[in-house]
Amino acid sequence: MTLAIFVSVLLVGLAIGLPVAYALILTGVALMYHLDFYDAQIVAQNLLNGADSFPLMAVPFFMLAGSVMNAGGLSARIVDLALTLVGHIKGGLGYVTILAACILASLSGSAAADAAALSALLVPMMMKAGHSRARSGGLVASSGIIALVIPPSIGLVLIGVTGNVSITGLFMAGIAPGIMMGLSLCAAWWLLSRKEAVEPMPKVERKIVLTTLVRSFWALLLPVIIIVGLRFGVFTPTEAGVVAAVYAIFVATCVYRELSLKQLYTAFLQSAKMTAMVMFLVAGALVSGWMITIAGLPQQVMQLVSPFNDSPTVLMLVIMGLVLVIGMAMDMIPIVLILVPVLMPAVTAAGIDPVYFGVVFMLSCAIGLVTPPVGAVLNVVAGVTGARMMDLIKGVWPFLLAQCVTLLLLILFPQLVLTPYRWIMD
Repeated sequence: MTLAIFVSVLLVGLAIGLPVAYALILTGVALMYHLDFYDAQIVAQNLLNGADSFPLMAVPFFMLAGSVMNAGGLSARIVDLALTLVGHIKGGLGYVTILAACILASLSGSAAADAAALSALLVPMMMKAGHSRARSGGLVASSGIIALVIPPSIGLVLIGVTGNVSITGLFMAGIAPGIMMGLSLCAAWWLLSRKEAVEPMPKVERKIVLTTLVRSFWALLLPVIIIVGLRFGVFTPTEAGVVAAVYAIFVATCVYRELSLKQLYTAFLQSAKMTAMVMFLVAGALVSGWMITIAGLPQQVMQLVSPFNDSPTVLMLVIMGLVLVIGMAMDMIPIVLILVPVLMPAVTAAGIDPVYFGVVFMLSCAIGLVTPPVGAVLNVVAGVTGARMMDLIKGVWPFLLAQCVTLLLLILFPQLVLTPYRWIMD
């Protein structure tokens, strides 16, 4: 009964247009009334406790780092480097997009920010070269979601907090799957571009490559600092966010000198707005999350999935299929806040590594960001490029299929995640 109340109240709240945070609070209140111990002070206390989290402090700093990188020239230099390295290959601009997306993913952790930057910088170039706007935008959108898997991913921070999983472990485990996402997009782009009569860019001289590499050095140094610092315990994930933000501001203002005070203010303002939204969502989720625990919903879910306990692969297929369906209509953050606290006990009871589950779960959520009808990242690309949503949906489906194949491989072969993760951590 409690599970039915939880699902029905949440769905009704979303259906009538309530913001997700308010729908989560309403769900918690409904469960309180059902269990006959409603107390407004408990609701207020859980709201405060939800936002009072040291690990969550990483979110605003990584958001700030992403905004500063886009405004301060770091993103543009990454794109320039990718152009000099692979721009001369047939279909080279597509590979440039994928390579730049993988590098940017290791800097910002935000799919929307990366997609916006790549859309502004590369889609006009791809169209000028002869690629269609729809296919170019589709590739940019599907490349942008790599930022949710490769560290420092904001989504993995949320999974770590809500699922009580090591954020450092999630970051290290996300490296190999993120690279696999990029490789799958390269394969899809190769199949598509070989049929196009688009002339590649001329190959640049080695001297220009070295010059571009030197210009990009300061931007490329940031992911090295973060990964090495986390791996060897120099700083926590939260402190890594501070390091990323301070480093990005220093490089953009003192090294590249492309970030004005007005742009810096805008970056702080955008980060503050996004942080307020995320924190309120997390606070609302703790109200429902606390009641989920009190009402014993994890135990009920464990009973529902108990037939799959003997087959972790089947259980993962069922869960990730559910996440993909939900992702068609809901953003990544509420999916994490709603499902991870409920599913994590059932997953660990089935013997599935929580770090592995967190990374695969985030990949499923990332795919939802480019899946119609909502497709938040598709909307970002449409807004920046001026493309029609229906055209982008047609352009993204080959790359969406490639990402789904990657997800299926990770579910069928967990060692693709766990072996590199253990090698890095040992």
